[in-house]
Amino acid sequence: MKEKNIWKISGYIGLLILLLLAGGAAYTFVQFIMTENISMIVSAVVLALLFILMFSGITVVQPNQAKVFTLFGVYLGVIREEGFWLTVPLTYRKTVSLRVLNFNSDKLKVNDLEGNPIEIAAVVVYKVIDSAKAVFEVENYKEFVHTQSETGLRHIASQYPYDNFNNDHEVSLRQHSEEVGEVLTNDLRKRLSVAGVEVIEARIMHLAYSSEIASAMLQRQQARAVLAARKVIVEGAVSMVKSAIEQLDEEGIVKLDEEKKAQMVNNLMVALVSDKGTQPVINAGTIY
Repeated sequence: MKEKNIWKISGYIGLLILLLLAGGAAYTFVQFIMTENISMIVSAVVLALLFILMFSGITVVQPNQAKVFTLFGVYLGVIREEGFWLTVPLTYRKTVSLRVLNFNSDKLKVNDLEGNPIEIAAVVVYKVIDSAKAVFEVENYKEFVHTQSETGLRHIASQYPYDNFNNDHEVSLRQHSEEVGEVLTNDLRKRLSVAGVEVIEARIMHLAYSSEIASAMLQRQQARAVLAARKVIVEGAVSMVKSAIEQLDEEGIVKLDEEKKAQMVNNLMVALVSDKGTQPVINAGTIY
């Protein structure tokens, strides 16, 4: 069921018609009292009934709202334009907000791609773009948004690892929140289109390991950080040692055989890579 416009005219024109009907009913009633003409009282009753009927067609639509109209169970249409209107009388009206809404999900405990239990929550920004679908296709579109958002979040969280320890190019929940947010947004757009809801944005707002494994995973992250730092230190030390030996050879400061070069490389690497400060040993004699 799609949104369509219902017949309507300006409410001020409707107000003028109501005044005319009220005036006509009052006039014919007075004429009945004065003349006791039965036709006058019939006219007064008819005009009064028309007044009540027309009055039931008066409606007011607030900014960023839509009203969905049904008549005896039949869908007639929607008014999205704000203002004062006269429309089909005796209709049932359902008000739907067209404002942008936020939904903050609860913290959900799910398993990531590697089976690790994690806690995750998201914020979903959405609005209604088809008020007829929002009213007739689902029981309650806000509850539908909440349920489908949490379902979509569980689905997306299980498709990615929490962290990419082994492959820096692999998408992970922690390091690629923008990419994961886009995937979540597209997934929710498909899920919520049936309710006439457009998802503007969906983003992860909370992400953490579950309490039972948080300590172990923290140690793993710390160990990985130490290894990464060591790798950088070793690469820098190798570059410095290579540069020192090449410079000594080019400038002819000292001639070193392979054994002395190896010893020099060993000493320099120990000095550069060691966590603690090294104690220099001064050789006052020949290096041979």
